[in-house]
Amino acid sequence: MTTQFDILILGSGPSATRIAERCAEKYRVAVIDSQEIGGICALHGCNPKKVLVHAAELVDWVSRSKGQLIDQHSQANIDWSQLIAFKETFTNPVTPQKTKKFQQKNISLFHGQAHFTGLNTIEVDGVSLEGEKIVVCTGAKPATLHFPGEDLLTHSDQFLETQKLPSELIFIVGGYISFEFAHVARRAGSAVTVVEQNERPLTGFEPSLVDTLVEYSRSLGIDIVLSACVQSLSKTKDRKLQLTVQNSDAQKEYFAEMVVHGAGRVPATAGLDLERAVVEYDETGIKVNEYMQSVSNPHVYAAGDVVATAQPRLTPVANQQGYTIVKNILEGNHETPDYGVVPRVLFTVPQLASVGMDETQASEAGYVYETQTGDMSQWGSLRKVGMTCAAYKILVEKSTDQILGAHLLAPDAAETINLFAMAMKFRLTAKEVKSVLFAFPTSASGIRNML
Repeated sequence: MTTQFDILILGSGPSATRIAERCAEKYRVAVIDSQEIGGICALHGCNPKKVLVHAAELVDWVSRSKGQLIDQHSQANIDWSQLIAFKETFTNPVTPQKTKKFQQKNISLFHGQAHFTGLNTIEVDGVSLEGEKIVVCTGAKPATLHFPGEDLLTHSDQFLETQKLPSELIFIVGGYISFEFAHVARRAGSAVTVVEQNERPLTGFEPSLVDTLVEYSRSLGIDIVLSACVQSLSKTKDRKLQLTVQNSDAQKEYFAEMVVHGAGRVPATAGLDLERAVVEYDETGIKVNEYMQSVSNPHVYAAGDVVATAQPRLTPVANQQGYTIVKNILEGNHETPDYGVVPRVLFTVPQLASVGMDETQASEAGYVYETQTGDMSQWGSLRKVGMTCAAYKILVEKSTDQILGAHLLAPDAAETINLFAMAMKFRLTAKEVKSVLFAFPTSASGIRNML
């Protein structure tokens, strides 16, 4: 027997929640998730990660302020189990609160692995469900790395649950996860190594600022190994983990108590049986049209990290896609996502942030531009907080004075980059932005010196 709904939603993250709650005002809605209700961002991603990052920032503030802002003998130490307990005050309420809200809105919940059985039917643990519309918001999962011993890796969600931080850690691949957690773990007192297969980590960020951050990270004691390809992971007799890597010269072994998967995530399409619903997809995700609807099955929409788009896989993008799908389900296909320009932030200490194009992208697109670059470490706003690692690069088109890209490395880069994103979305010229009398002294007031 098949239970019928108007809308079936696979997943319960930010985009899924937005769609479910809005559509439940008019339609019969069911949410299906094989994981905890709430999604990766709230439970195992952005939000809990920032709790750990704040602890690292506090330790760093004290370290760089000794003998200047505070007594030179001052100390700040992270109590890891206490930190994780505090983090859980944010994550533990998510599932019961969201479950209660779904129930209050008469949204049916099914917990289990869903897979398609037809164009608009799915099955969840033997229960058959039918929906006029099915929205896939299953997110992403850790990428498979294909080397012996991969099963010994610790994933990012497991790292966030670790009650005792190991004294030695290795992070595989130098991306968001590796660098953010490496900075946290180092400030907590662990020996940290990051292994990256390319000549430069953090693909997608401004190369010159990445180089500056790498140099600074090394000065903190983080060992960053570049151009190293992982060969295998194994356990030694004393129960340590041995990571074998190959570079241009020779093989080398690294040892640690924990080796963390930091190689990014891929769309979670496996097990959905999308072929049975004639939903077109590939390794980049589900193919959608401008309305976030499947290009091959009009019953199906998709949002978030499972979708194949040119946008970065970030929560604000997923939310915008969810908003678009709500409008199109309720009012018929007419709405397209308005992304503007999407800022990206790496929450290391200091933060690395980018919005728009870098020089390579601007040149390939045919723009004639000028570049403003500088070391901000000697600016008064940075010297006041003892930060010695801070820089910027801004790209401005010569003919129009439009800002093409902004790239910041600074303690408050995550906040300042939003001002550049707003200026670029509404096509303010560099001259117009520079004319704003920002509050002083603030990080934002430095924008006038960058343009």
